[in-house]
Amino acid sequence: MPGEDAERQISSAREALAAAVQDARARDDRPASARSGRKNFPERSNADPAAQRGGRSEDPQPLGAAITRLLAERGWQQQAAVGSAFGRWEEIVGPELSAHARPDGFADGELLIVADSTAWATQLRLLAATLVRRLNAELGDGTVRRVKVRGPAGPPRKPGAWRAPGGRGPRDTYG
Repeated sequence: MPGEDAERQISSAREALAAAVQDARARDDRPASARSGRKNFPERSNADPAAQRGGRSEDPQPLGAAITRLLAERGWQQQAAVGSAFGRWEEIVGPELSAHARPDGFADGELLIVADSTAWATQLRLLAATLVRRLNAELGDGTVRRVKVRGPAGPPRKPGAWRAPGGRGPRDTYG
């Protein structure tokens, strides 16, 4: 009968587990926290998970905790936050604005945004304070201090037949 076969397998598995537990006890193969009398599952906090367990820093850790620790050790938190904002640009500013403008760089608290037309560049300049508030709400207060907007790049200017070779003349007041 199928029930007897399943019972035999369960019984065999229990015997194998009991033998493994007995062998581990004989070799004292317990985690370091169990040998020292500490709880196996410490309370969660922001401290180093390896230090909480009483283990070494090389012990396995949750991936998120390891990445957070690496970013903190290297001082990369701000760059990572700004990079995530670049990746979530449409979500942060909305689909209409993201269709006409994109972030191009970030340095010293200044975010450079490139618009696809001069009209959108003007609109972005008017929305700069709102963008700074929205980005700081996403990235952390004070991360973005200023937004600089650049319009579309025009064709490069080349000297031609209709240009004065030395630039403006002595009485040129236009411009």
